[in-house]
Amino acid sequence: MRSIVVTGGAGFIGSAVVRRLVGEGRWRVVNVDALTYAGNLESVASVAGSPLHVFEHADVADAAAMARVFATHRPGAVLHLAAESHVDRSIDGAAAFVRTNVVGTQVLLDAARAHWSALPADERRAFRFVHVSTDEVFGSLGDDGAFDEESPYAPRSPYAASKAAADHLARAWHHTHGLPVIVTNCSNNYGPYQFPEKLIPLAIQRALAGAEVPVYGTGANVRDWLHVDDHVDALLRVLEGGVPGRTYVVGGGAERPNLEVARAVCRTLDALHPDPALGARERLIRLVADRPGHDHRYAVNAARIARELGWAPRRSFEEGLRETVAWYLANPGWTARILSGAYRLERLGLGAGA
Repeated sequence: MRSIVVTGGAGFIGSAVVRRLVGEGRWRVVNVDALTYAGNLESVASVAGSPLHVFEHADVADAAAMARVFATHRPGAVLHLAAESHVDRSIDGAAAFVRTNVVGTQVLLDAARAHWSALPADERRAFRFVHVSTDEVFGSLGDDGAFDEESPYAPRSPYAASKAAADHLARAWHHTHGLPVIVTNCSNNYGPYQFPEKLIPLAIQRALAGAEVPVYGTGANVRDWLHVDDHVDALLRVLEGGVPGRTYVVGGGAERPNLEVARAVCRTLDALHPDPALGARERLIRLVADRPGHDHRYAVNAARIARELGWAPRRSFEEGLRETVAWYLANPGWTARILSGAYRLERLGLGAGA
């Protein structure tokens, strides 16, 4: 059985990938994670005891550790998801984003290239390095249009700039060294096990507590929402059938203004977990000072991955949100343990500096 390295495998999207791969039983999964604030092994507890799951507590920016991981496990593929990912945190302090997203990607690419170069010819041909990125590298849209694989890069936040740099490095290792790299750029993910600094889990937790649900600016900023399990479906299609050197844009086809997302969270909570003392939770929503440099709109055209790999999201936003809210209601202990660290649902990213 071939091994696959999944970086960031204790994070939100990475843990969903790990749970799926181990559950399907076709790969031996080497889960590499530094266990920073957003990494949590509870997110893979359901598969941690499987002989198909191996955890490596390591930082992708540590060259010696990455060389050891590749030498020990001899993977046939890499799914690179390890990243600092929160725009607000990147505004407060960009250094961690440059270290993990840029330097970490370069270190991992070098380790993968050294490993791949030494493989027998048939294993070299089968090897894949899937670099997972974001639609935020393309910048901001007006009210019309959508990003696709040919869209020019125009990152506008420190986070987006760090991911853009990582994308360029991944493509350079393919074109310069021949490493069989595939890049994906996805829209906003949501679903179970998401760290509660992001809009949907933050709104769920604050509305459950009867606290103010903050929405930046006028709430008119638009994002395309993709359920994490639909994203995992896409990544596995890319892993198994994607063409090295190509890019695949992945989106949920579910554009929503942020204010409407917050309202939808409140309405779903009212339906699944009514609180007569609180009444309608929409009254908790407050418009707050906008994020510095807040991009107006992201939208993606996922026609290529649909046409070439037969992928399409399976859930509507309403179905996915209901599943997500139900999961958080059923797993309060997970959230409580996550919040036992330094983060307390407070506002980040006001630009005061780290």
